[in-house]
This record gives sequence, structure tokens and C-alpha cells, in this order.
Amino acid sequence: MTATTTAPAVALVGIHGHGASHLSRLRELAAAGTVRLCALVDPRPLAREGAPATGGPAGPRHGSDAVGIGAPWFPTLGDLLSAPEPEVRPDIVVLCTPIHTHLSLASAAMRAGVDVLLEKPTTASLAEHTELVKVADETGRLCQVGFQSFGSHALRAIDRMVADGDIGEVTGVGGIGLWVRTAAYYERAPWAGRRQLDGRDVIDGVVTNPLAHAVATALRVAGATRSADVVDVVVDLYHAHPIEADDTSSVRVVTSTGLRGGFGLTLCAPEREPARVMVYGTKGRIELAYETDRVRVVTDTVDVVKDYGRDGLLEDLIAARRDPSRALACDVRDTGAFMRVMEAVRTAPDPRPIGDEHVTWHGEGGERRPEIKDIGRWCEAAASQARTFAELGAPWTHG
Repeated sequence: MTATTTAPAVALVGIHGHGASHLSRLRELAAAGTVRLCALVDPRPLAREGAPATGGPAGPRHGSDAVGIGAPWFPTLGDLLSAPEPEVRPDIVVLCTPIHTHLSLASAAMRAGVDVLLEKPTTASLAEHTELVKVADETGRLCQVGFQSFGSHALRAIDRMVADGDIGEVTGVGGIGLWVRTAAYYERAPWAGRRQLDGRDVIDGVVTNPLAHAVATALRVAGATRSADVVDVVVDLYHAHPIEADDTSSVRVVTSTGLRGGFGLTLCAPEREPARVMVYGTKGRIELAYETDRVRVVTDTVDVVKDYGRDGLLEDLIAARRDPSRALACDVRDTGAFMRVMEAVRTAPDPRPIGDEHVTWHGEGGERRPEIKDIGRWCEAAASQARTFAELGAPWTHG
């Protein structure tokens, strides 16, 4: 791969839902001259700004007027990659599409000579992850995965704290996620809250999608990034929402170095709290609020908080294109450890429903949401003790 100093042409694949945040960022970077937004790809085009959205992929194959922001629209990635016009040819594609499409779209882009920023989770299965890594190896293209927390400067700071013995010997890592999701969240797309869709794995649960950052980041802090860095995974999956997938789960992981990780994750908390990655030591603990890059260190003698910055993953990918010796912040290969956890969720029995006696419902219609009694306490215990909800004796796990 040759280095380049010109602003790369970037296409966004998947422009609705979370893709809208990517589009907003791309427009900022385009205005700054960092990228050139060359195309938007989605079966449903973006309406003109200020106009209501319209129908499906009817209309011209591409055209700036269709989106109102000066970037041509294509209904599929194949249409874009086969377009004859050189000005729409991307150097990078940002893929923000349903989980079960990740392997095929990312592979097609790399085989066409295009680098990729792929939204998390990487793929729908460990086998698909292995295949995607093989495509990256064969093509020599860059494939960055959208675990934004991997771009945080806090991770390097935590590495130094651990190496310097600030909390003594590390005894374990963990992740605590106390979030809220309403009924509308699961109505936003056909694959939302599903384990399978049309016979294909989707695995859209709390562990693998909304709070996947907690799992992946804790494993990264533990030094576990590749698949071989994880030797054991136990998952304990439940749901309070009327969905197929899990919305409240615990996970226990053992790394190849013998370090234990525990995770307590829910979308049924009383209120949304900042998700945290924990590092437990013989002399204290480190807490990373990974959404804001805030680190707290607590020992017998100190209790300090420091905020850190972060590098955007697209900007990091662009920097790696310019300097081939530079490692990506979240290379597809470095999501193998997370994919071991995802595979355990995929192959586990279907999540068990949580009984009504343990759940209080709030709101109406699309705002209706469940609250599991004492869920915060159980998530904290799952993380700090590296034990599942069932092993801890959480009341909804009985029977």
C-alpha cells in the first residue's frame, strides 16, 4: 500500500439510523478538507434537507439533487463500485449497515481496492470474522472496526498505570453497563433485538451491540485482542423486553494469561448511567467511563479523576493510509477476542425471559420500558466478582 497525502474520497454506506451520525461527522471533515465525501449508499435515499423522506430506491441511479448535500446517491455498494465515473470512486467506505451484511460488504470493498471503516460488531460469527481477516490479509487493505473507545488516549494511560503498579497487581477486569432502551428502540429496524433474521445470524443483544464497547474495551485493557487471547467464555443471557435477543446479561471471560473478566450489562436500568470499564488490583481500582474518556483511580491513598482525549477512527484510518508503518487503533484482527464472546452469545441457548415479578414497566407506547429490580447491584457484582447472575443467585435466574 502506498502512502497518500491528498484528501481521500469517502463513501458512506448506510445513511439512516446511526449512519446519520457518520454523515454528520463526514460533512464536518469534508468542510475541513480532511476528506472528500464522494457518495452515499443506501436502498432508501436521503431526502433533501428540510424535506420529508420519501419511498424506496426509485429514481436515478445516482445524483446530487437526490440528497441535497452535494454527494451522489447509490442504492447498493455494488452500484457504487461499478460506476464508471472516477469522481465517485471511493478510497474508503464507512459501513454502517445491519450486522449480517458486514462480511459481504466489507469483503467486496476490500477486494475492490478500498479501505474500510466497519461499524461494530465486526461480523455475525467467529467464522465470518476469520473469513474477513483472511480477505484483509489477501488484499492488503485496511479494515478498521468502529470500537471508538480504542481511539481513546485513556487506554494508553491505563496501560502505563498498570505497568507502574499504581493499583498493585491486577486481579481482574470488568465492564458495567446500566443503560435504558424503550420499545421504540426495538421497532427501529427488522433486525433490532433479533438473534436471527431470514435464517441468518443477527445477534443484536446487549452484549454484542449496545454495550459491546464495554466488553471489547475491557478485553483490550486486559491485553486480550486476538481470538487466541481468550480461553474460556461463559454467558448468562436474559431479556425483559419482548424480544429474541438479550437485554440483560452477564459474562465471565478467562484470558490466555489467566486473568478473569466479569461483565454485568443491562438495557433495563432505572436510568442511564455512564458505562464503565473496570481494572481491579490488589491496591485499588481504575474506572474508565469510556464514553467520555474519563479515568478515575481509587486506592487507599488517592481518589483522582482525569479526562483524556481521543482520536477519531476515520482520522486514524486516514493517518494509517498515509503512513503504512502505523498500526490501526482497532484493526479487524484486534477484535478477535471480542468475537470469541460474540460467538459464545451466538451459540448459547436463547435468552430466558425475566419474570414479571422482577420488572416494573414505565411509560406508554414507544416510550414503554422495563426496570429490573436492583439490577445495578447485580451488574456491579458480576463485574467485580467475575461471576454470572446465576452464580450470584440473582432472583430472576431461579426456576
